[in-house]
Amino acid sequence: MSKNLIQKIIQKHIIEGEMVAGSPISILIDQTLTQDATGTMAYLQFEALGLKRVKTELSVSYVDHNTLQSGFENADDHRFLQSVASKFGIYFSRPGNGVCHQVHLERFGVPGKTLLGSDSHTPTCGGLGMLAIGAGGLDVALAMAGQPFHMKMPSVVQIHLTGKLNPFVSAKDVILEILRRLTVKGGVGKVMEYTGEGVKTLSVPERATIANMGAELGATSSVFPSDEQTHEFLRSQGREGSWIAIEADFNASYDEKLDIDLSLLEPMIAKPHMPDNVCKVREIEGMTVDQVAIGSCTNSSYQDLMTVAHMLKGRKIHPDVTVAIAPGSRQVLLNLVKNRTWELLLESGIRVLENVCGPCIGMGFAPNSEAVTLRTFNRNFLGRSGTKSAKVYLCSPETAIAAALTGKITDPRELGLTACPHQMPELFFIDDSMILKPADYPDQIEIKRGPNIQPLPMQSALPAKLTGRVLLKVKDDITTDHIMPAGAKILPLRSNIPAISEYVFSVIDPEFPKRAKKAGSGFLVGGLNYGQGSSREHAALAPMYLGIRAVIVQSFSRIHLANLINFGIVPLVFENTEDYHNIDQEDELEIDVSHLEQTPILIVNKTKGVEIKAMHSMSKRDLQLIRAGGSLSYTKKILNGS
Repeated sequence: MSKNLIQKIIQKHIIEGEMVAGSPISILIDQTLTQDATGTMAYLQFEALGLKRVKTELSVSYVDHNTLQSGFENADDHRFLQSVASKFGIYFSRPGNGVCHQVHLERFGVPGKTLLGSDSHTPTCGGLGMLAIGAGGLDVALAMAGQPFHMKMPSVVQIHLTGKLNPFVSAKDVILEILRRLTVKGGVGKVMEYTGEGVKTLSVPERATIANMGAELGATSSVFPSDEQTHEFLRSQGREGSWIAIEADFNASYDEKLDIDLSLLEPMIAKPHMPDNVCKVREIEGMTVDQVAIGSCTNSSYQDLMTVAHMLKGRKIHPDVTVAIAPGSRQVLLNLVKNRTWELLLESGIRVLENVCGPCIGMGFAPNSEAVTLRTFNRNFLGRSGTKSAKVYLCSPETAIAAALTGKITDPRELGLTACPHQMPELFFIDDSMILKPADYPDQIEIKRGPNIQPLPMQSALPAKLTGRVLLKVKDDITTDHIMPAGAKILPLRSNIPAISEYVFSVIDPEFPKRAKKAGSGFLVGGLNYGQGSSREHAALAPMYLGIRAVIVQSFSRIHLANLINFGIVPLVFENTEDYHNIDQEDELEIDVSHLEQTPILIVNKTKGVEIKAMHSMSKRDLQLIRAGGSLSYTKKILNGS
């Protein structure tokens, strides 16, 4: 029977379940990655399991988020992460070595393998032909402990590419066009699989850009075939031995199909404050721009920055625009220095930032108040830039540099420049000295803990009934940035749940933490696509710490739903979406959770005197986790044989 690429990879890794869309399955995880904003908690969770060594083929700990060291907290976390990696058999990518997804693509990704990462943009490595999935840190900790990853078999969307991109139209424009068509809800429960002759015209860095931002569709992952382009990329990285050819069978079947002719695309841009608020660049040409930022895990590859340098050669940045660039990895930077391209960037008047996530997560380079800022990033949620009043637009490097040169939003095709040849080196200059191998004698390694690293809070077992008030009611498309903001002030507190919980929902309601602590326990009510965006498990962990026992919404995003279950918060969906209007903030609810296997679940709104029915999509295993108080408590019992 013909199989698509996703079915081929899952078939080699499936442990339980059937490959039927929507059915619960568990798969073996070959590789894991963490970054420092999520990794500290993930490794505290791994420690709590009591194992001496990770059981994956490869695990890598990256430091790329919390590198703005304005206090001791981040530096202490970095020491903790390095000591944990050395002791437990994990590779450690030091601060300054690069963004996790860019470095993993360059140095560790292997076609046909599975990768689970505690970052929502882990699907970047789908550009190499991996099944790469973002998840909460606890799921990654369990994978490192040798436990399978549990999910629902995704439906597979065939995105069939034909034609070839025209000059100054790039991979970013491809994924922006897909977001325009499908929206941020269009990929939930799905994997995007790219096929067609157009795929052969895209390099691995271009494929990685598309796979990376597929996370904004809500997709479980995005995957490209491993072909000659993949072979050339791995050869240029000195990793030719990692290459295998893997693609869908002829006449493979798919659940949905989307056709895109690359030759018909033009420069696109996402307007504030959502990645699917997309239009053509020429539709808003002429808008004055204050700031431009180039980088992030979406657009910071060698190829991207060579394009930027080509467009800037012999030219100066517009005097009214501030421009900064952050290479995706130390390898990218070193190769640009060695071929003297870096000089072109410096001569243009561009500001140089560290090889990290930086402004993408609000960690520096915040725009001025009321600014229009063009960014080659993947998210433009309200306040994510660090300036709540700023208007963030997402675009390609080509469109960003056009604005940097003219001071206005400009279609890059209008500049009269020649196209960049897009040539990749036959062999990159490679220096892995900032990737540290784990210790040969782990028993001699002492784990270093700073005072900001606090013990893990644990959820209690689920009672038969939940009672309490609705502590907050929110609308559609609430992101994890709304629930648990990032930024230079808050990210350093990731290993201190009591401290970081003071900022839960602060973007929406700064009084929420105080109200929740006073209540002791309660509920959240939301609309459609609740919890979209980042994989940050703190968006479930911190509300759990504040006493949230259930979240009732019209629909959930995939990763956040899994995180709620992992931390013992009951996730419920209105059976009738109109019942969203029958609950208000401060209403007193009673929820019977004694028989969760039997749906619908009865919610009694005692304030309004009405009964509401709710459903859930939890598997038998999920229900066991919820009853135990979360995944950590449940797994510890399994590992201890109890």
